[in-house]
Amino acid sequence: MGDEQAIANHQESSLLAEIERLRQENAELKQKNLDLEISLSTAIEHGDSIENQLRQTEEKYRSIFENAVEGIFIISPEGKYLDANIALAKMYGYESVSELRTTITNLGEQLYVQPQRWDELIAYLKGYDSVTGFESEIYRKDRTKMWISENVRAIYNSDGSLLHYEGSVHDIGDRRVAEAELRQQRLLSERLLLNVLPQLIAERLKRGEKTIADSFSEVSVLFADIVNFTPLSAQVPPKELVELLNNIFSTFDSLADRHKVEKIKTIGDAYMVVGGLPKPRVDHLEAIANMALDMQQEIHQFFTPDRQHITLRIGIHTGPVIAGIIGKRKSVYDLWGDTVNVASRMESQGEAGFIQVTHTVYDRLKENYHFKERGSIAVKGRGLMTTYWLLGRKLTH
Repeated sequence: MGDEQAIANHQESSLLAEIERLRQENAELKQKNLDLEISLSTAIEHGDSIENQLRQTEEKYRSIFENAVEGIFIISPEGKYLDANIALAKMYGYESVSELRTTITNLGEQLYVQPQRWDELIAYLKGYDSVTGFESEIYRKDRTKMWISENVRAIYNSDGSLLHYEGSVHDIGDRRVAEAELRQQRLLSERLLLNVLPQLIAERLKRGEKTIADSFSEVSVLFADIVNFTPLSAQVPPKELVELLNNIFSTFDSLADRHKVEKIKTIGDAYMVVGGLPKPRVDHLEAIANMALDMQQEIHQFFTPDRQHITLRIGIHTGPVIAGIIGKRKSVYDLWGDTVNVASRMESQGEAGFIQVTHTVYDRLKENYHFKERGSIAVKGRGLMTTYWLLGRKLTH
């Protein structure tokens, strides 16, 4: 009986222990289920939050896309609009993005005035993935033209395949017009500058040189004067007189260009030209002699109102001079030195229809030109000088 009671007590104890173990396991399972429910609930709530954030972000960027001032686009590799904003559509003259997308199905053929610009853009993107400031002329809906600047980049997926191109467009028409006007004004300024200064001197000024003064060891200076111009100016109306002078001096300007000599200035009815500056040349005296002979030839086509021939006095001398620019306003390029003074005296003390030169000029040119000795004349500051008339060129065989 005692043994049976012991066995019964042991069995009861084991049963109670098993019940307690099961109770603990059940409690643990309940806690795990509760934890799982909480985790699942948190995950669901977190997922909703991410989805909301993604939706809000998408709405934000869609708003930027739609309301941007510049044109924004997404295009396929084949040149078809996948998306665009209303600013781009309006810029190109379309009422809606839908109209833009359905109308332009091939950018290369339909948009660019020069179709090769599309090929050039794609070639650049293939090499560099992005391009900034790509300027082109394009057609708007009504076929008017406009200038645009594009910033474009290529978009790839995770395996490196090209998805599309996206970018922005800016209307640069006003800038292009301003640039064209600026270029035109610059050309006009340069042309005006060249009208008053030798080209080489003008270029030095443009490079920023403040003081231009050069010494030339040997140049040839020519002065020409219209004979009896003062009484002529009293007979001819001002407009006709100016027109006559302009025609004469324009003819001389053309001769100066032909002989590559430099016109220095006109003073009233006097015309001054020099050979050998600002770019030195060995044949400066020959160029000036030829210029003088051609001037005497060309003046025969001009007449006074009473049909009298207009005649010139011309004087030439050769030697050293100093040349430079003087004046802050209406700056002029001028020459100084005894050579200039003597050349002026050769003109003023010459005779109508003749070219008077110094002995130095005669000695240098006598082998190739015809001269006649005038004799000795008194020259202010120089005393007596033997001078010559330049008559023409000798024929070469």
